[in-house]
Amino acid sequence: MAIKTYDQMNSLEIDTLREIGSIGTGNAATALSQMLGKEVRITLPEVRIMGYNEAIEWIGGPEAVTAGVLVKMSGDMGGIMLSVQKLELVNIILETMLGQSIQDYEELAELERSALIEIGNIMISAFVTALSGLAGIDVNLTVPAFAVDMQGAILAVPMAEYGGMSDYLMTIGGNFVCDGKEVPSHLMLSPDLRSLNFLLRKLGVSDE
Repeated sequence: MAIKTYDQMNSLEIDTLREIGSIGTGNAATALSQMLGKEVRITLPEVRIMGYNEAIEWIGGPEAVTAGVLVKMSGDMGGIMLSVQKLELVNIILETMLGQSIQDYEELAELERSALIEIGNIMISAFVTALSGLAGIDVNLTVPAFAVDMQGAILAVPMAEYGGMSDYLMTIGGNFVCDGKEVPSHLMLSPDLRSLNFLLRKLGVSDE
């Protein structure tokens, strides 16, 4: 039976998506590790079906400022992928790639922004490559968009795009562990409902 709202998913479907998330985020962590020359892994990914306000609280609260790299998906899957880069991860990236760090996002110049976009895009692309291979689907990605804003504003993008389909937002994501230290940042996949149903059929857990 086709899913009409995200909260209709059963435990098998959620477990399948969690496994996809584990493989995709693991692939992203490997790509980040290669870029930084550091050991990077991912915590056990969570699949969450949340309302807008709950999703904002999950990633740290509406007024916390963060950097976001956002890519839209098309082809066999529509939706977005979002790399939420909190200051701790930002400084790991900047110190490794540029030999410098920042105290506040306002200090980001064009060079620093480019480095963060590159890292975010590489992680998102690695995740999507893993997903495409597992499900046998073709996914196209837009040029990444970068924003520094309150988390409430950054998460407003997927809600504005898909909020008419459902009162819920589905996210798959986890935190990174870099050199043994957990870094509170998220890599999140939010497919639209058509794509979610298509993906579950391709993965063999839905027959409609």
